[in-house]
Amino acid sequence: MKSLLWAVLTIGLIVNASTSFVFDGIQQLLISIATGVVVLASAAGLYVLRDKHSG
Repeated sequence: MKSLLWAVLTIGLIVNASTSFVFDGIQQLLISIATGVVVLASAAGLYVLRDKHSG
């Protein structure tokens, strides 16, 4: 599960960064918002699934 979330996070960051070079206007905005939500969700999932070490 963690490896899938890491892959989604990485791909989402790459797509989000490249949208400004490929798309213009509202299309770029909508894709950027969608990938931003995916990146935040996968980061939150990784945070929840992290190993908790006591001490």
